[in-house]
Formats: sequence, C-alpha cells, structure tokens
Amino acid sequence: MWILIILGGGIVVLILGPISITGFGDIDWFLSSVVKAIIALILVAVWILILSKLKNWIFKKEIQS
Repeated sequence: MWILIILGGGIVVLILGPISITGFGDIDWFLSSVVKAIIALILVAVWILILSKLKNWIFKKEIQS
C-alpha cells in the first residue's frame, strides 16, 4: 500500500511539475501555484478513493477465501 502511495506522489509531481501560467505579469507564480494546488487536491482525493476501493476489494477477496 505504501508503494502505491509513493507512486501516486511521483505521478502528481510528473503531472503538475511542468504546468506554468504566463501572461499575468507579477502574479504568474501565484496563479501557477494555485492551479497546481487545486489539481493536486483533486488528484489526492481521487487517489485516496482508488486506494480505498483497492483495499476493500483485496480484503473482501481474502475474507471470502
């Protein structure tokens, strides 16, 4: 499970790292950070849902065996 969590963090870094927003002058860095933070929160929520479903599926399978 921990490997999947670390893998998810790596995926987030790969996806969000290259994102940059330009054309707004001095607030480019701020807008980029806000967009990255919102996307990261959404991805974390989705990843937690995926991992919880996977955990439930694994334990359900073990209990039935």
